[in-house]
Amino acid sequence: MAETELISAEALSKRFAANLVLKQVTLSVTKGEVVCVVGPSGSGKTTLLRCLALLETPSEGRVTMSGETISAATSDATIKRAAKAVRADIGMVFQHFNLWPHMTVLENVIEAPMRVRGADRASAIESAEALLEKVGLSDKRDAYPIRLSGGQQQRVAIARALAMNPKVMLFDEATSALDPELRREVLLVMRQLATEGMTMLVVTHEMGFARNVGTHVVFMDHGEIVEEAEPETFFTQPQTDRARRFLQQFED
Repeated sequence: MAETELISAEALSKRFAANLVLKQVTLSVTKGEVVCVVGPSGSGKTTLLRCLALLETPSEGRVTMSGETISAATSDATIKRAAKAVRADIGMVFQHFNLWPHMTVLENVIEAPMRVRGADRASAIESAEALLEKVGLSDKRDAYPIRLSGGQQQRVAIARALAMNPKVMLFDEATSALDPELRREVLLVMRQLATEGMTMLVVTHEMGFARNVGTHVVFMDHGEIVEEAEPETFFTQPQTDRARRFLQQFED
């Protein structure tokens, strides 16, 4: 195991009834990397992310964090303890924002640090205000989600995930529910996080982000990793017919 390996999937498979969604997927994300997972809809990208986020249990294989198993098909007490210990270190931003509608923006951001990390209210608010400034929403701290645009809601969701001070951030199609101008708002925040060295695993259809911000691109199709490479290599010299066909749809 590489010293800086942070989170990984090892021979991961996932079945839903008779449907095999992931097929022996092995993937590692090292500290500071921005790994972009691309591929057609239904290729297993979101299921992979949900397994890494401990939201799904693999049918085969295991998930590790810093070399320790945190999820497997059969979880014993040791694995369950390890999962509980690191769950808050894995931040996830979903396609749909999942903000609590009855809470203000500030309350959405401070809830988990207070409830899960045990932060006192004053320090949680101080941290939340700094994060809202980072995502450009200081003026919305007392607004309710219904009063925000989709892009603003997604930026709150990012601030909420960052409030837990995670070691790795997982993004599941974070911009796909937004129109182009609002997508740009969110992508700028994600680009800033990458610049600051945040470890990120990003499932995305934003090829420009994958090419310009990603450090590594993983192409999935039919539940398996077909190809992986540095962005420039993947986008200019794809090695498989499946990857070439996928990239053709984004050409002008």
